Amino acid sequence: MSGGSARGYPKALEKLATLQSNRSTTLLFGGSGSGEQLNARALNARAIPEMKAWLRRAGYGPADLARMRHIHVAGTKGKGSVCAFATAMLMRRRDGGSVGTYTSPHLVTPRERIAIDGQPIGQQAFADAFFELWDRFGAAARREDGADAAQAEGPDSKPFFFRFLTIMAWHVFLARGVADVVFECGIGGEYDATNVLPPAAVSACVVTQLGIDHVAMLGDSPEQIAWHKAGIMKPGVKCFTGLSDQAGQQHAATQVLRARAEEKGARLVGVDDETVRQWGGEPGLLAGDFQKKNQALAALAVLEHLAPDEAPPEEPPSLLAALRGIPEHLALGLRSARLRGRCEVLERADVSWLLDGAHTPESLAEVARWLAQALRPPAAAESVVLVFNQQDRDAAPLLAALVAAVQRETRRRHVFRHALFTRNDHARHAAGAVVDMAVQEATAAAMAELVPGCDTACLDNVEDAVARARALAARLGHGRGVKPKVLVTGSLHLVGAFLRVLEPDVPL
Repeated sequence: MSGGSARGYPKALEKLATLQSNRSTTLLFGGSGSGEQLNARALNARAIPEMKAWLRRAGYGPADLARMRHIHVAGTKGKGSVCAFATAMLMRRRDGGSVGTYTSPHLVTPRERIAIDGQPIGQQAFADAFFELWDRFGAAARREDGADAAQAEGPDSKPFFFRFLTIMAWHVFLARGVADVVFECGIGGEYDATNVLPPAAVSACVVTQLGIDHVAMLGDSPEQIAWHKAGIMKPGVKCFTGLSDQAGQQHAATQVLRARAEEKGARLVGVDDETVRQWGGEPGLLAGDFQKKNQALAALAVLEHLAPDEAPPEEPPSLLAALRGIPEHLALGLRSARLRGRCEVLERADVSWLLDGAHTPESLAEVARWLAQALRPPAAAESVVLVFNQQDRDAAPLLAALVAAVQRETRRRHVFRHALFTRNDHARHAAGAVVDMAVQEATAAAMAELVPGCDTACLDNVEDAVARARALAARLGHGRGVKPKVLVTGSLHLVGAFLRVLEPDVPL
């Protein structure tokens, strides 16, 4: 780890951890009572003005952001995949130049959030940028608020975690002369910190598949969530989104997207399932048929981004023609894109670790389809060790959705003979420490009802969970001639903690 000084990387991580976390920010939105709803409206109303003020204190304004051209990505599921595909395509364009990518959350290190040409920035680069901004915010607090030295140096004079890193991404990209950027929303869109981007800074928008998530902030219906996600639309800018064959709620959400596009003067371009089926997608490293629509959205956004500003290309006769006409050097990007922690397989001598950070019913259904493909002959009768956690949402219904989907896709009731429910904490706790295991105990009880006879255990850290999963997998695989499988899912934080244990030599 670089830099042991007061301005090195370890100190930057230490200070970053003092900023108000994303979780504590979302908790401000409370529950569903009328008082909480009023509080949510007030918090939302302040979000963009506050972010603009923080951006100004960092020394930047809309004109600075407009020096870069962004593909801005919102949605519930598939944001990370679209960003990975778009980044890989832009890296292969013929005119060169670096590509900046901003995504969240991170799996192992916060450096993952800010990437240049697909690689996280280095430890020293992270520390340098971090302290440059830290000092700018401190100086602004002294200048504008009359803060004393201690107040200016402390975290209270800084934006919260996500806002700080969002501004830091722009700070890094501008310092390096990056012109092409793929930028992922955090939560929602309309009031998200990334949505201070002016129209001149956005070349294309993408709204990926919608689902129910972050209810306190975004609402509990597809229409409400669509309203928030559509907030990134900009006048005169195309917004690409997927259209589902299924009627009902998805259709209602699409109607909201269309209304919002008209309201904002944006052009909504819907990509339907039949177009994606006829195109067929590109074979790539990101598994799952659902990735074909993410490929299509990313590809169309990149083609729009690369169109010359002064002479937009003639519209193709159809979206299908545009997708079939993707130049080979850009199609290579679709085939080579990688995204850690999504449909990822880590092969070890003793175990195949299947890792996916899915945390909604819809994305867990995709995990079930992926698992079913991995269990095709000769592994069709194989049992799998499940490791599951979801610390921030109601975990039992998510577990039920996963189990039902696995049973449906495999046509087997007892795919999971063993299930481990662990906290996301990386290492063992100190002796005598009191650890809240209520979530794990509740999901273990739910599993006993969902799959009678499944052996369950609760653990308070991932190091122990890895060791227990290895032992159980060895028992399942003994004498069968098939490498045993462990499925780790339910949370990106869980997957990130597993990667830290399974890849201990990777720098933070």
